[in-house]
Amino acid sequence: MHRWMTVLCAICCAVTATAEVTLNANYLHVEVALPPTLSNLDPMPEDIGLAGALTGLKDNQTTGRFLDQKYDLAETYVPEGDDPIAMAKELLSASPYLILSAPATVQTAIADLPEAQGALIFNTSAGDLSLRDADCRANLFHTLPSDAMRTDALAQVFVQKRWTDLVMITGTHLQDVTYAQSMRRSLTKFGLALSGEKEWAFDADMRRNASQEVPLFTQDFGDYDAMILADELHDFGRYVLYNTWEARPVTGSEGLSAVTWSPVIEQWGAAQLQSRFEKAHERPMTSQDYAAWAAMRTLGEAVTRTNTVDPTTLRDYILSNAFELAGFKGRPLTYRAWNGQLRQPIAIVHPRALVAQAPLDGFLHQVNELDSLGLDQPESTCEAFQ
Repeated sequence: MHRWMTVLCAICCAVTATAEVTLNANYLHVEVALPPTLSNLDPMPEDIGLAGALTGLKDNQTTGRFLDQKYDLAETYVPEGDDPIAMAKELLSASPYLILSAPATVQTAIADLPEAQGALIFNTSAGDLSLRDADCRANLFHTLPSDAMRTDALAQVFVQKRWTDLVMITGTHLQDVTYAQSMRRSLTKFGLALSGEKEWAFDADMRRNASQEVPLFTQDFGDYDAMILADELHDFGRYVLYNTWEARPVTGSEGLSAVTWSPVIEQWGAAQLQSRFEKAHERPMTSQDYAAWAAMRTLGEAVTRTNTVDPTTLRDYILSNAFELAGFKGRPLTYRAWNGQLRQPIAIVHPRALVAQAPLDGFLHQVNELDSLGLDQPESTCEAFQ
């Protein structure tokens, strides 16, 4: 009896003697001007992204209480026209952990700062494939899927449903053009092609004229299996649905969409995350919120497993085969060691329900089925992670 009490006392004393571990991170949001759109029915939340990071922070703090680990997150907003680089320098001088909501060019400029060398920076807002390819940086991780991961997911749906006769309408904004480029790449990758494509350049008020203009605009396509919309600003796409000349499925930016996260995801414990988020922020969780949540949770999981806040140790662990993040998506999430992209399933949804989750059955990969989505290692020109 006395022997067991002595052992228990020794364990308790050892736990008590363990030094407290504290991780301080920063969230930096760089505001950019958005072009005007036809409708204001879906305004962008002012705290988009940040709300997800704060939810991840609370999750980390809950676990940290039992392990004598503390977490803190400071948020900084850079107004449009101000210098985000100067602010990033200041934040990185204080902490090597930075969660970013910024355009791709700003992210690479921040990652190249002398103050950023050895830091862990998380991209939660830019889907540009170049950030995972030629413009990759060894200190820049991506918790938001690339555009290619989302368009590959849809291309798998097209193959599975045998929708081989495809047409596309592309908007004129940069985000639309980038998405369309990614979609063409995905169609080629999975042995598909477009039979027709048109650019949406209307400046008329489609809220009044859609039922007259859209049928005429789409008549030239003739018959087809499905239509793809490249409308990442959600400007005109809503007016195309149910107004096409031929009554066919609409996919892409509207209709049947491939997304990082959606309120309709309820399986795999996701309903619990959705509920906690809505209770705290009084709105649904968006894809960017999820990406920021995953960034904060990545840091928390790495600290929990290594019991350190040394950035080199955390980076090595995050990129190792030992790292796994429980992301409420039905399977563990891991990072691609060659470009810092978080592997994750992509939800195929419409506004009312989850339809499927990619990778779909039958789409295999020699290493990891999730690598059938987006840039694969043999295709990558990223050399920063070597």
